[in-house]
Amino acid sequence: MQRKARGSNFESDNNISGVEGHRDAEAFPSQNIVNNLIRLPSIFFSTPPTSCQQFNHSHCSAHHKQSERERRREKEEQQEPNSGMEKYLREHFDVPPKNASEEAQRKWRAAVFVLNPRRRFRMVPDLEKRQEDESKRRSIQEKMRVALYVQHAAFQFMDAAKQKEYKPTEEVISAGYAISPDELASIASAHDMKALKMHGGVEGISRKIRASFDNGVSTEDMPTRQKIYGVNKYTEKPSRSFWMFVWDALHDLTLIILMVCALISIVVGLATEGFPKGMYDGLGIILSILLVVVVTAVSDYRQSLQFKELDKEKEKIFVHVTRDGSRQKVSIFDLVVGDIVHLSIGDQVPADGLFISGYSLLIDESSLSGESDPVYITRDKPFLLAGTKVQDGSAKMVVTAVGMRTEWGKLMSTLSQGGEDETPLQVKLNGVATIIGKIGLGFACLTFLVLIIRFLVEKGISVGLLKWYPEDALTILNYFAIAVTIIVVAVPEGLPLAVTLSLAFAMKKLMDDKALVRHLAACETMGSASCICTDKTGTLTTNHMVVNKIWLCDLTKSFNAQDIIEDLNARISENVVSTLLQGIFENSSSEVVKGKDGKNTILGTPTETALLEFALRLEGERHPQHRACEKAKVEPFNSVKKRMSVIVNLPSGGCRAFCKGASEIIVRMCDKIIDGEGQIHPLDESKLKVKEILEIINSFASDALRTLCLAFIDMEEYDESKEIPTDGYTLIAVFGIKDPVRPGVKEAVKACLEAGITVRMVTGDNINTAKAIAKECGILTADGLAIEGPDFRTKSPEEMKELIPKIQVMARSLPLDKHTLVTNLRKMQEVVAVTGDGTNDAPALHEADIGLAMGIAGTEVAKESADVIVLDDNFTTIINVARWGRAVNINIQKFVQFQLTVNVVALVVNFVSACITGTAPLTAVQLLWVNMIMDTLGALALATEPPNDEMMKRPPVRRSESFITRTMWRNVIGQGLYQLIILGTLMFAGKKILNINGHDADSVVNTLIFNTFVFCQVFNEINSREMEKINVFRGIFRNWIFSAIILLTVVFQAVIVEFLGTFASTVPLSWQFWVLSVVLGSISLIVGAILKCIPVEPGRKNVEKPNGYEPIPSGPDGV
Repeated sequence: MQRKARGSNFESDNNISGVEGHRDAEAFPSQNIVNNLIRLPSIFFSTPPTSCQQFNHSHCSAHHKQSERERRREKEEQQEPNSGMEKYLREHFDVPPKNASEEAQRKWRAAVFVLNPRRRFRMVPDLEKRQEDESKRRSIQEKMRVALYVQHAAFQFMDAAKQKEYKPTEEVISAGYAISPDELASIASAHDMKALKMHGGVEGISRKIRASFDNGVSTEDMPTRQKIYGVNKYTEKPSRSFWMFVWDALHDLTLIILMVCALISIVVGLATEGFPKGMYDGLGIILSILLVVVVTAVSDYRQSLQFKELDKEKEKIFVHVTRDGSRQKVSIFDLVVGDIVHLSIGDQVPADGLFISGYSLLIDESSLSGESDPVYITRDKPFLLAGTKVQDGSAKMVVTAVGMRTEWGKLMSTLSQGGEDETPLQVKLNGVATIIGKIGLGFACLTFLVLIIRFLVEKGISVGLLKWYPEDALTILNYFAIAVTIIVVAVPEGLPLAVTLSLAFAMKKLMDDKALVRHLAACETMGSASCICTDKTGTLTTNHMVVNKIWLCDLTKSFNAQDIIEDLNARISENVVSTLLQGIFENSSSEVVKGKDGKNTILGTPTETALLEFALRLEGERHPQHRACEKAKVEPFNSVKKRMSVIVNLPSGGCRAFCKGASEIIVRMCDKIIDGEGQIHPLDESKLKVKEILEIINSFASDALRTLCLAFIDMEEYDESKEIPTDGYTLIAVFGIKDPVRPGVKEAVKACLEAGITVRMVTGDNINTAKAIAKECGILTADGLAIEGPDFRTKSPEEMKELIPKIQVMARSLPLDKHTLVTNLRKMQEVVAVTGDGTNDAPALHEADIGLAMGIAGTEVAKESADVIVLDDNFTTIINVARWGRAVNINIQKFVQFQLTVNVVALVVNFVSACITGTAPLTAVQLLWVNMIMDTLGALALATEPPNDEMMKRPPVRRSESFITRTMWRNVIGQGLYQLIILGTLMFAGKKILNINGHDADSVVNTLIFNTFVFCQVFNEINSREMEKINVFRGIFRNWIFSAIILLTVVFQAVIVEFLGTFASTVPLSWQFWVLSVVLGSISLIVGAILKCIPVEPGRKNVEKPNGYEPIPSGPDGV
């Protein structure tokens, strides 16, 4: 029932600075705006000096004598940028990808320059409301803590007062139930043992809600149960409608100012020019604003629907229940009061309920009470609460309360503030937008001043400054509208939102590829992953296990036909076979259940399923008396002990303990062995019997088989307070279980290595099994190291630092070993992705840069700690996540490159024209259209490019690299210069060169400039698909969104020029001028190809390039 709500809004009082409220404006004072613009390329081209450039020889000598910590700190200081944009971004817009502090969040939000905070921050939580929610959570946890840990005092107090009386309503009684919903819910939530006993204990409660421990509830009763006792859902915040996104888009400060200008323009125009001519200019601006708002709202609304769909996927949690007399797997939302739920390690308790039966059930209640100490649940303490987690053991429970009648439901409905903190890339682009926005604001102010000054000078010369006309007011208003529109174009509001768009698109595609991204930042961070620590079982292998070999009573058999079973039955005594079957069936957390079709179905882990399938074949037609034992005590398997033990009471009297688990561990626990006749003999090391058994185990492991041993010990009695014995056992059998490598894993590992991603296998299996699988997958190489967990744990920090880069396989590892490995790799500046499926993997998943939980084999605890859930448990899916992560980073770089080019050209053209001619060739309406091309439409086109194979042939992006690279600046400056030259030529010499005459010559030239400018952006958008490769058309039609947006832009541009001239200040162009506009725009492709031949990073190897692009090669593949 856990969910993170989305759609939170930031109002103007949420500590988000606007133009006038920005607290860090002194970082870029207005007098340095032009200087900063000129310095931008040099800022990014600058390279931090080496230590030898910074220090003299004596300092270098002293440097080598410093401590390791000092040297590491000094190295980090040397990597810090020394000036400009990157330094500013590091100081104000740098947050970690996971677990960012509130201080860091507030810091960048205070520094940001934003025109529409309501839209910009709609996807992230309100920090003030988050604090309120945390306060509410603590308050509820405190109440629960009192209820759970101070209950005796509370009950004494309640006994002294008059207790609340509950009476079943007529509806409850007529439905056949004998207890009211509120009373039933209060028993578990208040841990009311007195009320439970009054109703006859757990059995009495089950009778009153008509629930059978063996058969569960009937499906036919579910609607009635849901009507009376409620559904297992909590009240959620309603989704935001499309019109709310329209309202958000209208809150843009500059658009509001433009609307006011438009209204004034209409009023003045009607007064001076009459109807309808006087309202054309203002109406054109209003229509353009409405178009921008609608397109923006549609884009934002589609994103919200995608996130909503992903949220629904996150909520899909399934549990095992007994219903209609059979075991079923159902969604937690379909649970009803009376359901019999089966719990195992790592599960989240899906509803309030009462313990029926189970073994060693240990519950973590910290999510409700805040207490970290787990609680043992027994028949004497049977209360289970929704939202808590099973830390150990297994059990059956009967559901007594669901949804809003549980404390967990009340808690989740109270926490209204959801959302996710923005990712590092989003925050960084907020910083880039802030810098560019300040520069644009400076240009807008200068443009307005120049236009006003020229207007006043010309007016003073011609008619004097004392004579004013309505047309003068309209001219000044038009100048102001142009200045405001320049701000609209200059402030790239779409930059951070393009990241959200790209991430949402990637998350949707990954969902189709069986990867559920729980946190936005994970998709982005995965593109920088340099190391993957992966499990073996189920991730690299199929997780479909079968017993392939068995060693039993000095016999080694391979299983591939029924005659092997018959031969084994013939050569082994009935007593031994019975003991073996008893050990498999009784010492198992899995179950053999009959389905509605009468066939046996095994519910449990793949390893136990393989053993039970073998046991069923071996059992054949025998009478199952070996299943008639009563379990007295169970110690479930976990990844620390690597064994499972059980004590059963034998029908003939006495008791017997069985133990199964990791082969080396079980062999050490044995001092006897059973022969084919059922006789028990001591294990005499002098006869090399132990050595023979270990050789058999190693031979199985070398064949890539998972090895497992089974042993038993007979006892006359046992002490419940003591643990199950750990020595004195008799060895029964050694199993070799085959788990084939998944198809495509070897190719996926090879792709990782080509991409500069190191793959390490971390498994609990035998080292020989691990090495065999690792070699088959291509993980273990000749110079790689395979190490066992116990050896790894004994290493000192210095030895670990030396060993870890060489480690490719870690076998017999504990979850703590995985956590230690991840921690050390991160200290070595690696970006680490880790897979995990068990409850004990949660710390490593949380510690890693990207935690990947298995969707099939993974527990709910592991999934909750993970950033990505691999729904098919397949290693190839992990590579897809990395591919999309890289695609996100590169797509955003493409979009930034495209938007910077448009920004530079639009600013310079209007500013230079204002200075020289006193007019701006691009009107407010035209600039609004250009803004939509480069903002919303540009983001849709470029931020949704799918990944290609070339992305996985480049090294990962390093954390310390600048986001805007030298390659990007080369393309921006080159394309910008070309466009400025073309537009400048048309502006100042267009009439003469093209022989344009007549009364509308100025309008034709200005329209031609506008048309050429738009087509330059269209072709530059195509150019931006590849920042290094010359062939920008490769795969263009595979991305239908890109093709559709290019086509839509061209069609709408034709409509604006030919049919909307009254509103857009354009005139229809001849076909010759249309051809000229397209040709001049298409030359951008040639300019782009020439620019890509200019090396901008001489002397640097490809591995050091932040985007990993290869130098331009020769031959057909190079383009």
